[in-house]
Amino acid sequence: MNFEAIITQLNEAEVGDILEFEPMYKHTTYKVGGPARAFIEVKDIPALQTIMKVIKKHRIPYYVIGRGSNVLFSDKEFDGIILSLNQYFNKIEISDQTVIAQAGASVIKMALSAANHGLSGLEFISGIPASVGGVVYMNAGAYLSDVAAVLSEVTLLNGTGDIVTYKNEEMKFSYRYSILQDHPDWVVLEAKFELMPGDKEEIKEVMKNRKAKRMATQPWDRPCAGSVFRNPKTHPAWKYIDECGLRGYSIGHARVSTKHSNFIVNSGYASAQDIKNLIEHIQSLVMERFQVELHTEVRFMNW
Repeated sequence: MNFEAIITQLNEAEVGDILEFEPMYKHTTYKVGGPARAFIEVKDIPALQTIMKVIKKHRIPYYVIGRGSNVLFSDKEFDGIILSLNQYFNKIEISDQTVIAQAGASVIKMALSAANHGLSGLEFISGIPASVGGVVYMNAGAYLSDVAAVLSEVTLLNGTGDIVTYKNEEMKFSYRYSILQDHPDWVVLEAKFELMPGDKEEIKEVMKNRKAKRMATQPWDRPCAGSVFRNPKTHPAWKYIDECGLRGYSIGHARVSTKHSNFIVNSGYASAQDIKNLIEHIQSLVMERFQVELHTEVRFMNW
């Protein structure tokens, strides 16, 4: 693969801002990750379609990321392309009770915008530092609600390069799952949410209280990626971790948070390998003691 020629081709096509050998620790909330051969802030949908054609023609490894809040990128160099929708795919439009947000938009900003319009339904994600594309992919949830409860449709770029729209029922949502997880070559472009009218000040008060609770009980003062494990049907993941005596346990500079043991934090200069080793250690002990398999919410990239 002649990567220099490919970079030249993409620059000439003006697909966006291209950085070579860009460290991924700059773009993930864990603050870890080795360099990517090319990192592209994609400027628009035609640019994304052009890039995907080049990627498929040359069989180039790639990942699409938003705000990097639910990923663990390895320490080694990634000989491929990272597509970021963070900078240019961030528009939020509100009309009546409908919110349409592009994939790279901040869900915190989206929830606040909805609140300012007196719309209720997004309070549950008002404190999650993620992108719209990311929460749709994971069917993110909290406080007994999730994306599936408010999303009406998703516009995406499918594996053949066509722009298609999927209704809520076509997304096959379940606990922390959407059909997107079975189609890694699909890219979310935007999502439409149908909300309910409410009192603006009451909605903001709920969001304020939940933010305060989140900051008091979760370690957002340290680099982390939110909840590491999905909750098994039997008990919350943190209970299993606590009962194994792992709260505060460290490998290198990766540590199980003392605030919330379903969080792993980068307590200093952790490597991605430190974090992965700690995740696997937790899984092993929980399986050994309780015969329960903990599945990660965090996505592993370039391992």
